[in-house]
Amino acid sequence: MHANYPRDSRTVLTDMVLPSETNPLNNLFGGELLARMDRAASIAARRHSRRITVTASVNHVAFNQSVPVGSVLTVEAAVSRAFKTSMEVYIDVWMEDRFTGEKSKANEAIYTFVAVDDTGRPTVVPPLQPETELEQERFEGALRRKQLSLVLAGKMKPHDATELKALFTE
Repeated sequence: MHANYPRDSRTVLTDMVLPSETNPLNNLFGGELLARMDRAASIAARRHSRRITVTASVNHVAFNQSVPVGSVLTVEAAVSRAFKTSMEVYIDVWMEDRFTGEKSKANEAIYTFVAVDDTGRPTVVPPLQPETELEQERFEGALRRKQLSLVLAGKMKPHDATELKALFTE
């Protein structure tokens, strides 16, 4: 199976924040942002695997900046690492100020997807080959994040989490 590149899965969704999507402070509901990120990440995972993909977990979400009504919001997602049947998708969210046009990073998230066949069984996905320094950094971090999740879920013994241990023993 040949390796894919993060650029092959890159997905960009741009939309405006409407009043019906905001809270009483006129900022985008967090749940609405989660749904937008899930859609973009799902498309990225499907582009990488060319399979049906399902959300397995939301590993990290940072609501760094509130997003006011009328803002143009851009959600960028790309696969950051592929494992046997799962993929980590890193998501960056950019906000464009409605008055100045200035763009700033509003939020970020990391989701995990699993590729499945037509019967819903996990299926193998292609490997990922990072190209840029940022892609390599996210690729390397993905294994540590996976090991941490497995240890916390009781599915891996801490002494088997070699990448995590390396952070503390080097």
